[in-house]
Amino acid sequence: GLMYEEGKAVAQDYAEAVRWYRKAADQGDAVGQLNLGMMYYRGDGATQDYAEALKWHAKAADQGDAKAQQYLGYYYLQGTIVAQDYSEAMKWFRKAADQGFADSQFNLGKLYAEGRSGIKDYAGAAKWYRKAADQGDAKAQYNLGLMYEEGKGVAKNYAEAVQWYRKAADQSSAEAQRCLGLMHANGRGVTQDYAEAAKWVRKAADQGDAKAQYSLGLMYEEGKGVAKDYAEALKWHRKAADQSSAEAQYCLGRMYYEGKGITQDYAEALKWYRKAADQSSAEAQYCLGEMYYGGKGVTQNYVEAAKWYGKAADQGFAEAQCNLGWMYYEGNGVTQNYVEAHMWLNLSAAHLKGEIQAKAATRRDTVAKKMTPQQIAEAQNRAMEWKPNEPK
Repeated sequence: GLMYEEGKAVAQDYAEAVRWYRKAADQGDAVGQLNLGMMYYRGDGATQDYAEALKWHAKAADQGDAKAQQYLGYYYLQGTIVAQDYSEAMKWFRKAADQGFADSQFNLGKLYAEGRSGIKDYAGAAKWYRKAADQGDAKAQYNLGLMYEEGKGVAKNYAEAVQWYRKAADQSSAEAQRCLGLMHANGRGVTQDYAEAAKWVRKAADQGDAKAQYSLGLMYEEGKGVAKDYAEALKWHRKAADQSSAEAQYCLGRMYYEGKGITQDYAEALKWYRKAADQSSAEAQYCLGEMYYGGKGVTQNYVEAAKWYGKAADQGFAEAQCNLGWMYYEGNGVTQNYVEAHMWLNLSAAHLKGEIQAKAATRRDTVAKKMTPQQIAEAQNRAMEWKPNEPK
């Protein structure tokens, strides 16, 4: 069967391969069952039939064939051939993992990290990632690096994170290249080196990694590791923005707003700010509020301004809280409400610094002069109980 499938010493003939694989499979040969299942899965030499593929792979898996066990793990994980069942997926991945299959070890680690066993088990995830990583699996090396960087399932260790990122990066993992670059940029686990950071981030960006493209754009904006070049910054931000990176969309909007590397264009700024704001970027929501409040690139609209300030304020963006509080004081775009005004200004004053903090505090005290002691107490209680919304 294998010779007919591969065309070795005979003309390649998938139908003949299926015939001989079936003869072996019917006699209980696990490899024959495995290969017959694959022929049905791909539709080579037989009509594509996922149910038959599942049947033969299950027979091989029950005999201990690791590759078939791995396939069953995927079937249950993906839920396309059979009903999705994470417990079954983990069971079969574990059987293959125990036989040393790196891909199953990685998938088992990922399922533990995602909490598919019922709770997130980072220690269990790290254990299986390490087994796969030690076999050279780049995905596992990257994920193990991430766990060392974040201290999940293992003690936080930047030097270890760098070691694993480098192993994966050397295998062209774009995610690992980006993370390795950022470790160099931040001096975590290595001596800070912006040139080395830019080198690794560029490798990832060239592979289309949106986060790396955004980071490289920032490097060109700030002249870190590369010569400052707004045109290059704009190019990389746009690449990331076109992949729906909210951070890059915000930066692109800011560059259009400020006229950095391109002619100032408020309409374009508004467009990119809105794209980022719709993805819950608090910075972009605040900037949209600013544009509507000042009528830049759009007709002045206090209601819209208050709406976008409100979205950013709900996420804890202090400048937006300051402006929203003042709008409640003045009754611009919202119904005048001193309690609401005091609450937002109090929150912003607690988190801002310098002149803008003094501005928020002065505004809060101005509002307080219009309030009763009971209203001030209510506003203060609401500020103490307030919690930011998680970005959607």
